[in-house]
Amino acid sequence: MVMTTEIRMLAWVIALGIVQLLLAATLSTQQRGLTWNVSARDRVPTPLTGVAARMDRAFGNLMETFPFFAAAVLAVVLTGRNDGTSALGAQLFFWGRLIYVPLYAFGIPYLRTAVWTVSLIGLLMVLLALF
Repeated sequence: MVMTTEIRMLAWVIALGIVQLLLAATLSTQQRGLTWNVSARDRVPTPLTGVAARMDRAFGNLMETFPFFAAAVLAVVLTGRNDGTSALGAQLFFWGRLIYVPLYAFGIPYLRTAVWTVSLIGLLMVLLALF
């Protein structure tokens, strides 16, 4: 069986998510300390600041849209509804999410939102293949 572009992009988004998770965790540990990281975290942590806070929010933002993307990709592939538009949409989602990370890290407004919008359009392109 040939791996579709949509599934390949899903795999890349998963890899990106893992990288973002590790980056956010590393930066938060640098600010809060190793003791906090290995603790039960029963107390309210000190708020993150700067790049650590932005990377934590960027990861959270990916987690908000990832379930929709994964479900849409799996649905179009399993139903055989994938086509050039859904493949392009999956690529737009991945590349948009990838470019979003450094834009958020450096705190670049407007362009970051525009790139996020491109990733959302990509997600919608995948979803529309089901209708």
